[in-house]
Amino acid sequence: MTDEVTEKRAASMFVTMTVRGQLCGIPVLSVRDIIVTQKMTRIPLAPPEIAGSMNLRGRIVTAIDLRRRLHLPARDSGEAGMSVVVERQGELYSLVVDSVREVIEFDEHQIEANPPTLAAGWREFSSGIYRMASELLVVLNTERVLAIG
Repeated sequence: MTDEVTEKRAASMFVTMTVRGQLCGIPVLSVRDIIVTQKMTRIPLAPPEIAGSMNLRGRIVTAIDLRRRLHLPARDSGEAGMSVVVERQGELYSLVVDSVREVIEFDEHQIEANPPTLAAGWREFSSGIYRMASELLVVLNTERVLAIG
């Protein structure tokens, strides 16, 4: 396969994850790492959706709790989440989700507009939806999710 074909194929691949039972996804090209959520240091005066910061191989990573970012109820204190590490403008961010599922491939032209029944918190950060055989995948706009402040 040529580099151009490989790049085009990668652009149509999405890492899927769940947040409070809802399947969502982000482009695989924006993902740098997937790890079990580690101990975090709380950041004083940070907005509530900032879960804290953590050390990832010597780099400080700001963790964003997607449940809080999407205006959903918090995870139970005993529930561990997963961290999907993304990069924006040279900085690393961890999106704390409930679970990470699989990488799926579909053409971006198959993404539909958000339905009017989609909750406002999801709609605010979604680029659209993708209809799978048994469920809807909400395609998250990583730039919007990371634009805090």
